[in-house]
Amino acid sequence: MLKKLLFISMLACSLKANAQYVPSADNLAHRQQFQDMKFGLFIHWGIYSELGAGEWVMNQKNIPYNNYKRLADFFNPQAFNAHEWVMFAKRAGMKYITITSRHHDGFSMFGTKVSPYNIVDATPYHKDPLMELAQECQKEGIDLHFYYSLLDWGRPDYGYGSPIVNGKPAKGDWDSYINFMKAQLTELITKYPGVKGIWFDGNWERANANWHYDEIYGLIHKLNPAIMVGNNHHLAPKDGEDFQMFEKDLPGGNTSGFSGQSKIGALPLETCETINNSWGFNITDRSFKSSKQIIHYLVNAAGRNANFLLNIGPMPNGKIQPEFTDTLAIIGQWMQKYGESIYGTRGSSIAPQPWGIITQKNKTLYVHVTDGAKHDYIFIPGLSVKVTKANLLADGSAVKFKQQPEGLFVYLNNVSTDPVDTIIQLTTN
Repeated sequence: MLKKLLFISMLACSLKANAQYVPSADNLAHRQQFQDMKFGLFIHWGIYSELGAGEWVMNQKNIPYNNYKRLADFFNPQAFNAHEWVMFAKRAGMKYITITSRHHDGFSMFGTKVSPYNIVDATPYHKDPLMELAQECQKEGIDLHFYYSLLDWGRPDYGYGSPIVNGKPAKGDWDSYINFMKAQLTELITKYPGVKGIWFDGNWERANANWHYDEIYGLIHKLNPAIMVGNNHHLAPKDGEDFQMFEKDLPGGNTSGFSGQSKIGALPLETCETINNSWGFNITDRSFKSSKQIIHYLVNAAGRNANFLLNIGPMPNGKIQPEFTDTLAIIGQWMQKYGESIYGTRGSSIAPQPWGIITQKNKTLYVHVTDGAKHDYIFIPGLSVKVTKANLLADGSAVKFKQQPEGLFVYLNNVSTDPVDTIIQLTTN
């Protein structure tokens, strides 16, 4: 009897192990490409844009769902131009775009067949901007990821606000809602060309629910094994996910309060942030980050081995507001000049320092001095590899250095420092 129980236990463990997600070769290759890209554009755009108060306006203003739905009746973004959006991203030095296909308000920004509450059927626009964007991204060599909300403030089968009992909401029809999401995700993956990622959000609204991730993630990878799945659940990575994101925080930080349980896993990393304080278009939010602040965020993400996904909230007419275009044009110029210190790099084993951070590509280290130096030198502790050359990335001029057992001294006297980021390239054996 004991042998039989042991056999059953071993069999169960074996089946469980076999059920774990094993990424395909294409998926693993795409993970590497994703990490090489380093810089992406996040876009929050929907019928909420019309109210100019961010993407949470329905919830924050307590607008009844049936009243809120009327926004679709006059959503008509005639100024939307997919080519302009993609070229805006390219000029900024961005390599991929993540856009909201459906946010928490439940409105689908694509031509779905499983709900009439979508931009093609419910608005006078009657066009599918995500199809145009997908086609333009494919043409211009920009990867496309779709943000997809797990929670829904209006669908009856979701049962918003209902307590969770045995993994399901007490009200609603959870199985119906899960099947609805599967149907929409199938549309997004099979209908739209060149989709490379799915960016989930909303798990935190029902952290104790059974979201059927084994089925949902399994479906996505069955439809296209190379697609990368990420989930903004603010937790450690789950089985079936391909990258880990951090909302409004660098990996390891928790200034936003979202990442308290987000222990860094072994997956590719991504941090997302807004240019002002809003994700969706907000006409009163003037707290725009400077180009210097954005460059520092990008550099600090890369130095922590993460991509940087920078968000914009286009206006309801489909135009990107000039405060975004002007700032991102400066970022693009910086990336043209210094992009080699970001693209294709990985985080260094050297921890962030008071003066800045280091990115690494093969045997080359890029020392980003972003916070100045208290002395006429900086010290890089614990650098075990031998440095053979140091030069300023901006003009190639030589930089003096001295390597000691405890680390490397890099001398900044007579170096033309940059007020944004002084980048010193170190060549090692």
